[in-house]
Amino acid sequence: MASTSKTDQFIADDSATSDPGDWIQVDVRTSLDAGELLGILNDPNVTGAWQEQECIHLYWPAARCGPDTWQGLRLALIQLGHTEPAGTITINDLADRDWNAEWSRLVEPIRIGLVVIRPSWKEVALNPGDIELIIDPKQAFGTGHHATTQLLIEWLQQVVTPADRVLDLGTGSGILAMVALRLGAAAVVGEDFDPVAIDCARDYAQVNGFDARLTWLLGDAQARTADDRFEPTLVLANLDRQTLLGAAETLCGYASGGARLLLSGLLNDQRAEIEEAYASHGVYVKAAREQDGWVALEATGMESCEGGLCS
Repeated sequence: MASTSKTDQFIADDSATSDPGDWIQVDVRTSLDAGELLGILNDPNVTGAWQEQECIHLYWPAARCGPDTWQGLRLALIQLGHTEPAGTITINDLADRDWNAEWSRLVEPIRIGLVVIRPSWKEVALNPGDIELIIDPKQAFGTGHHATTQLLIEWLQQVVTPADRVLDLGTGSGILAMVALRLGAAAVVGEDFDPVAIDCARDYAQVNGFDARLTWLLGDAQARTADDRFEPTLVLANLDRQTLLGAAETLCGYASGGARLLLSGLLNDQRAEIEEAYASHGVYVKAAREQDGWVALEATGMESCEGGLCS
């Protein structure tokens, strides 16, 4: 990547190249949370992230990053109070063939209630009634390990009904969409603006044997789905704060039509801002769940609030 040079903030590998098949791996030694950094960064080109103790690893396609990328990262870190000394951020080239090797060494099976998510090379003893998904890490991050995803997987196990038509906005790897269908929903649509994510989700669905009741749509969470024939009864949005704010009108439109909203991707101190924004559209939070400093919310339109349960 010829446009990157060594500075007091970033250290670039001198051997890095800009081959279209290559990736840029950015390692940040920090106590910050990876999900929080992604939310503040709000860069559509960042393709993956994982956290290992005191280090956050971020990935960009080599052909889609440059000076603006690093400036955006620097500003996001400053905004989050990153004050560690120079030399704690390293940019390196990562060949495309090495991508899965980096992720594979970290991914372990995880159980969330009845839902078991595992990579294909790890076996798990299942109990009667368990729901198993085989998810090998790919270039659309989302293997079920983050609290924001786990909160919704737990919640889905209690609220999905056979009559539900579920829309998963910002589906990523498609885990929530697949869980909803396995739990008995009538039909599920997973939507994402990133074609790489849709391709990965489609591959996962094929590996796990899903049928035509699960479909994928390339679209934007901030606009109504192009398939107006699909009227969801339950909408999932595991997004970041800024996207949830930008998509408020769209999401509240679904809620006004009678759909329940399950929102995730928020830190505790971001909850009030989201509640206020959605209330301005006549949509109110009726329940919340927390895990590791993250919060998920259930919201409905005013006509769905009975007995003053919505706040």
